[in-house]
Amino acid sequence: MWQFWRRHKRKVYVTLGVLGSGYFLYKLYDAHRRRLSDLEKQLADERGHSELIKAQMQSHFESIQRIADSTTFPHVMEYLESQVAENLDLAHFTERLIQGKGQPNTLTTAEKLELWDRLKILSFTRMVLSLWTMSMLSLYVRVQVNILGRHLYIGTARDLGSSPQLDEADLIDRNDEQQFLAYADYLSNFGLPTLISDTEAATSQVLKGKLLKDFFTATILDETIVQILDTFMSMGSPHHWVGYLMPEDSGVYNLVSQSSSSGYSDLPHATKLEQLMGETRAVLLSVEFGNIIEMSLKTLVNELMKDISSQCGESTLLSGMPLAKLLPRIAQIGQQLLKEPYRSRYVQNICSIPEVEQFFTLLYSSTPFL
Repeated sequence: MWQFWRRHKRKVYVTLGVLGSGYFLYKLYDAHRRRLSDLEKQLADERGHSELIKAQMQSHFESIQRIADSTTFPHVMEYLESQVAENLDLAHFTERLIQGKGQPNTLTTAEKLELWDRLKILSFTRMVLSLWTMSMLSLYVRVQVNILGRHLYIGTARDLGSSPQLDEADLIDRNDEQQFLAYADYLSNFGLPTLISDTEAATSQVLKGKLLKDFFTATILDETIVQILDTFMSMGSPHHWVGYLMPEDSGVYNLVSQSSSSGYSDLPHATKLEQLMGETRAVLLSVEFGNIIEMSLKTLVNELMKDISSQCGESTLLSGMPLAKLLPRIAQIGQQLLKEPYRSRYVQNICSIPEVEQFFTLLYSSTPFL
């Protein structure tokens, strides 16, 4: 044995070394394989959780849009329509003109011209105002419900344990929620008189010098409507129109804007309602929202021209017709625009604009404008 060991001990050492190294490498490989398997399982679980969250957010987002279309917006527009009809009632002027036509001696020529001029201004004013309010309130309500929906989703995620970093200060109580949504009626309750006055001023400026005998073609009418809208939007400060939709509260807006980088929960001096209002104002003042307004108004003007051409006869309006004959059509469509607009193609076309859809998807999923 001793002789055998002396002759073969090197081979035995080499064999044992190889076997030991192989076993050690196998254990390293097995441990690495187990770590990879655990990591892949963890990644798969995270992907599944991420997909679940995305699916939940998408479902909640779609639910929020349905609420805006079927509940909040109809209520707001119904109240606004009654207020506009009361403040811009054209019946008095048309009745006096009809009466003067049937009884020639009841009105002088100057009175007839004055009535026609008022009817001209107010007919265009009501049509343009209805177009603008339909577009703006549709967008404003969606801004509100998407901002609120995102906050409520975060609160729900906290309750389910998905966002343990949130505390009680991040939650919105029922009273704040109701007060926030109630601001959708601010235009009807407070902003409408000034809006009517400013729209009428813009209309008077554009229609100045346009006589009842002047021929209006589809192109001229389209240019006139766009010019009134442009004149109105350019009056005063660049964002003067925000004051029609919500109360001015620059202090809260500045507080929210300055603290946006650290999150809303770090605003001890602002209530949740003030934070929601500040975030809404920030969105309305953003360049992105300005682009959305421009696209929406352009879409509605195109749809409006289709309706007017259909009522007047496309060939008739194409060749032109006197403004006096066009005014009844303008007055009629101005009265119809705010009647159940949520069922009309006007608002549906706004919501179907790809840029509008992308805008509200981004708004719901983050806070990109602060």
